[in-house]
Amino acid sequence: MINTNLILNVYKNKSSKSALSTQLLYGEKFQIVKKFRKFIKIKTTYDKYSGYIKNKKFEKNFTPTHKISSLSASLYSKPNKKFKLKNKISFCSLVKITNKKKNFVNFGKYWVNKKDVLPIRKKISLFSKIKNFKNTKYKWGGNSFKGIDCSALVQIFYKFNNKFCPRDSKDQMKYFRKNVKLSKIKKNNLIFWKGHVAICLSSISLIHAYGPKKKVVIMNTKKTIDEIEKKSNLKVKFIKNESN
Repeated sequence: MINTNLILNVYKNKSSKSALSTQLLYGEKFQIVKKFRKFIKIKTTYDKYSGYIKNKKFEKNFTPTHKISSLSASLYSKPNKKFKLKNKISFCSLVKITNKKKNFVNFGKYWVNKKDVLPIRKKISLFSKIKNFKNTKYKWGGNSFKGIDCSALVQIFYKFNNKFCPRDSKDQMKYFRKNVKLSKIKKNNLIFWKGHVAICLSSISLIHAYGPKKKVVIMNTKKTIDEIEKKSNLKVKFIKNESN
């Protein structure tokens, strides 16, 4: 099945009051495990993540041609700036372009500016757009411009480049096998603590979706390591190369 909601919450239990497990973006595939009256138990196709979504109508067959390349792209009901809608579509959403007019492209019931999409197979330099997420709200289980958590901030860029990356930081820590010494850290390395991960922007700075700051922030690497150890009593477990 294919999600055609702009953002779809996936809950840990059969209740919208339960904790958020993750989110499905537009165009993401999932398998139905079991149907209930108000909810459906699913497993995501990309990372095999399980949870519950509200029982809605979904597409059965959908072959995306493009992906959203902006942090959040404005949507239009017609290919004209005058018909701008309130909703936006998030980075890494997958769409099937069926029509083009001037500077707009059409998918489903929406139009979007063509500058906000890239062909599905197009790759970018890993984490090259990560600063776009700066000041995005921290949201446990989130993976969109409306809110994101630390491990989703890592995963979404691998997903954008059509590569696999686990959803949770504990699994990412195991998945990336090449260790790096603290004295040798460089751009794009991943720093792991128990239950947390950050992405290096350079040898001295990093970016992460940081719960205590309630948003995605850029911080000095050494100060961050010291702060997390002091406030949370957590030491760095591993520093990993971003590729296996």
